[in-house]
Amino acid sequence: MSALLLLVIVIITVALVFDFINGFHDAANSVATIVATRVLSPFQAVVWAAFWNFISAFSFGTGVAKTVGSGLVDLRYVDEYVILAGLMGAIVWDLLTWWWGLPTSSSHALMGGYAGAAIAAAGFKSILLAGWTQIILFIVIAPVLGMLLAWGLMIGVYWMFRHSTPSKMDWYFRKLQLVSAAIFSYAHGTNDAQKTMGIITAVLVTAGYLKTLTVPVWVILAAHAAIALGTLSGGWRIMHTMGARLTRLKPRHGFCAETAAAISILFSTVLHMPVSTTHTVAGAIMGVGSIQRTKAVRWRVATNIVWAWVFTIPASAFVGWVSCLVIRGIVNR
Repeated sequence: MSALLLLVIVIITVALVFDFINGFHDAANSVATIVATRVLSPFQAVVWAAFWNFISAFSFGTGVAKTVGSGLVDLRYVDEYVILAGLMGAIVWDLLTWWWGLPTSSSHALMGGYAGAAIAAAGFKSILLAGWTQIILFIVIAPVLGMLLAWGLMIGVYWMFRHSTPSKMDWYFRKLQLVSAAIFSYAHGTNDAQKTMGIITAVLVTAGYLKTLTVPVWVILAAHAAIALGTLSGGWRIMHTMGARLTRLKPRHGFCAETAAAISILFSTVLHMPVSTTHTVAGAIMGVGSIQRTKAVRWRVATNIVWAWVFTIPASAFVGWVSCLVIRGIVNR
């Protein structure tokens, strides 16, 4: 086995580890509402979410993967070590925020780590500003859209059930929330797994094993399997923040939040935009909470979450930058 092939295998393995951690980190986003409303137990919820994470393979193409793989960093300045360093930046930040119980974006951690490593290798000329402009725009659009859709859905639900008691409403929505949780997990899988596909395919291109950034079938299956297994392992610290500390949820709230977040994510996926499922579902939860009264949302918790979002890209970029310098220092000895 050649040294290059061994390096590529190591990087693909690290990418799949990141994908697993992504599922592990974002499991709370997929199941927090359905657990908080006691529709499913935590174990039942993660099994349900993991199943839909995997089923979403092949459903929305690979446009998001191509955006991540070649739309943010110029591949002319990328080699295997840059990609490895970028993955390390994302993994370190993900694990830190998981330990702190902060629902930050694995997607933005990956993009930040990738950019930081590229800057360390070739400077700012390696960054494709047009791609980053769209990403930054959708950092705002996705959660705001999720919030507005959730708010609108709650108004519609209250109007449709205006003659029903809250207990009767929740009897219906305990069943409907199984559907909304499935749709959200499906959307989460198809958008987030593609980010890892983009990184793995970029490795194969830079190493010369692929001529174009076309995602192989085995990469699609491997990425979806890794994220599904990660979701299956759960993320209980973040689940507590999303499902209990942010606002108090009933089944009707959970249904509207999950449905709104899923629509926002699928809309972004169709546009080939890698968005944060964390940001989107948090925005949707704030939307359903604020319709009761603004004080229903624990805005201090929400503020801490927003600050974690703000720091994710620069923090993971810094770790990716340091990782690249360390790796190149070791290799060039």
